[in-house]
Amino acid sequence: MGVNIQTIKDIRLYIARELDEIYPESEINAITNVIIKTVTGLSGLHLLYSSEQKINPGHEKRIIEICKELKSGKPVQYILGETIFYDCIIKVNSSTLIPRPETEELVHLILNENNGFRGGIVDFGTGSGCIAIALAANLPGAAVTGIDISEGAVNTAKENALLNKVSVSFVKGDIFNFDYNSISKADLIVSNPPYVRTSEKQFMSKNVLDFEPHSALFVNDDEPLIYYKRIVGIANTILVAGGRLYFEINEALGHNMIRLLSSSGYSDVQVVKDLNNKDRIIKGTKNG
Repeated sequence: MGVNIQTIKDIRLYIARELDEIYPESEINAITNVIIKTVTGLSGLHLLYSSEQKINPGHEKRIIEICKELKSGKPVQYILGETIFYDCIIKVNSSTLIPRPETEELVHLILNENNGFRGGIVDFGTGSGCIAIALAANLPGAAVTGIDISEGAVNTAKENALLNKVSVSFVKGDIFNFDYNSISKADLIVSNPPYVRTSEKQFMSKNVLDFEPHSALFVNDDEPLIYYKRIVGIANTILVAGGRLYFEINEALGHNMIRLLSSSGYSDVQVVKDLNNKDRIIKGTKNG
């Protein structure tokens, strides 16, 4: 069947036909809206009601290219080079994970519990910078620092801060060889470190395994809390008394994380479930 894409309606029909055997209908609709918005610049009501609107002839070729890449399993966020996270535009690439809705829940919890916060925030394993940038955008009085071992991730995070017009200090650093003098004391520490155990790879989708950076996802089964233990160790030095610690966690390791924080001098330790009713966030307050 020949391709003839001239209107918004044609785009929808073409993408639905091309992706029918790969994605569920609801996901195809979401992907289609993102593609139309990115390729044509249309958004909002135009996506819903302008089905007969003509598109630029050059858009047809780009739509066909995107669908070809999608059929290979490549995530749409990597194809388009960006995604939306907590109302911020976040550029992503092979050096960074694609931000998840669960991580938006982490940001939402922090903002709800720290309204008007004006202290220092450190985000360990910042990746694309999505957490640090969303916090900086919504807590203008905060001084936010993001740290990552990947130079590619740090460069992307800096670009994202400029894109969203926020001030965040991004630093290349290895938490296992950390220079405490490189940052100031923190009043709040947040991290979404690697937490998927190697044995859990079998349950993950092919597009994640084939395209997202494994170093930002996986930990060995024999030491699944290695990053958390190290960050808690760093927090012993840089987090002020009464400061708060927030982690995104593996749903299967909530009890282990409670023991880690409780035994490390934290009170008010609590695991928070995500929208799918899975243990996803843990928080605690450093004792004086």
